[in-house]
Amino acid sequence: MSDVNVQFEQAQQDVQKLPERPGNLTLLRLYALFKQATEGDVHGDKPGFTDIVGKYKYEAWAALQGTAQDAAKAQYVEVVESLKSGASN
Repeated sequence: MSDVNVQFEQAQQDVQKLPERPGNLTLLRLYALFKQATEGDVHGDKPGFTDIVGKYKYEAWAALQGTAQDAAKAQYVEVVESLKSGASN
């Protein structure tokens, strides 16, 4: 397993142990990076206006279209590391 995969798996565990819940924008960023890292480019239909949360999640993921899965994993790790050090919320 490559180094980025090991770090990504560790970050997935670390994010569950954060002392404080990240803000909604940070959670949305983590969601989008996770989806891009694990599934690749966005697929499926965009949720309608009645599903606000689903719409925002879809749009955040779609914004990462074309990002390599390893790059998304590395970015996910960076965000989790910054949360662990208290740098962003």
